[in-house]
Amino acid sequence: MPTTPATATHSSSDGTADAIMLELVDENGTTIGTAEKLAAHQAPGQLHRAFSVFLFDEQGRLLLQRRALGKYHSPGVWSNTCCGHPYPGEAPFAAAARRTHEELGISPSLLAAAGTVRYNHPDPASGLVEQEFNHLFVGMAQETLRPDLEEVEETAFVTAAELAERHARAPFSAWFMTVLDAACPAIRELTGDSAGW
Repeated sequence: MPTTPATATHSSSDGTADAIMLELVDENGTTIGTAEKLAAHQAPGQLHRAFSVFLFDEQGRLLLQRRALGKYHSPGVWSNTCCGHPYPGEAPFAAAARRTHEELGISPSLLAAAGTVRYNHPDPASGLVEQEFNHLFVGMAQETLRPDLEEVEETAFVTAAELAERHARAPFSAWFMTVLDAACPAIRELTGDSAGW
């Protein structure tokens, strides 16, 4: 991972990773402190800042990813293009672009803010809880994907109809429909009415 002001405090001098810290927020999204990533997700969960990215191709198809089987949280389920957490002090937009590149090997085009959504979603499989104040972003995927296999099991571009079919038969992340519904106005603005979102 390239070292930036936001990531510099997350790597030690001997090359080992320090604990990943998240930014705790109040119900208005105002920063109130920090917590270690796993601790923030243990029941009942601590409200923290997160982001979700929705990227589309030129045909208006949504890029989905299936989370790697080795991930400790929600492994092997389908979800939106990219999601994660800004480091404390890192702007959500910068974190979204950074993490999309780290996970999928691409830099989003026309990335734009699409509002925020607050939710509380327990994950029955892991017992972890997503208490998140989530910043939403929409944009375009116009480069060849180069997924990091430690993060991403597989990817797929889907139409709205194909997503409905896949969602009916395959496991998705607990937060997926909440963030998709919240991002839909911005998605329709980006893709146009004909794409069916």
